[in-house]
Amino acid sequence: MNLSLEYKIQEPKVILDKNPLLLLLHGYGSNEADLFSFASELPDTYYIVSARAPYDLQFGSYAWYAINFDANQNKFSDNEQAKNSRETIVQFIDELVANYPIDASNITLIGFSQGAILSYAVALSYPEKVQKIIALSGYFNSDIIKENFESNNFHNLKIFASHGTVDQVIPVEWARKTPPILEQLAIPITYKEYPVGHGVAPQNFYDFKNWLLQ
Repeated sequence: MNLSLEYKIQEPKVILDKNPLLLLLHGYGSNEADLFSFASELPDTYYIVSARAPYDLQFGSYAWYAINFDANQNKFSDNEQAKNSRETIVQFIDELVANYPIDASNITLIGFSQGAILSYAVALSYPEKVQKIIALSGYFNSDIIKENFESNNFHNLKIFASHGTVDQVIPVEWARKTPPILEQLAIPITYKEYPVGHGVAPQNFYDFKNWLLQ
């Protein structure tokens, strides 16, 4: 089966007519094995798919888009690559639904860092494709979302977002700007902070798992 992205999959332990999907999107410089490490702790009814980002950084590291530095060490993202990855993820979701008995009306993205930034971009560009997002240590970047996304219908979308208060990679201030933006779009968001750096604390995992089960 040749799909747009390389991936790992854990089939549901509880088989329904159609099962929901949890799609895991890793961060910059990681790979599909990273988030997949907690697949066994996730609910039994889900197909759990961990996708590998398309840009190869060598030595088992991948990215959804390049991060570059200018002469003054200012960091900037390759937004064109990010948009391409956004479209690839949407295509990949369609391919998964076509190839596995997945409930297309119950799809959740769990993204970490770059994967979280892309999760926002996918869900806000194509809210008919995704019903829930769990955005870990990311932020909202309107530059990589489809134009005029504000007029989309978001009534089925719900978001859980979290961030470490001492995150040294993505400042917590960036994450704090996200809830007001989503609230303006009338998207329900649960936002939590934890006293950690750029990572997922055990309490964070427990909180988003409970949110998912509600």
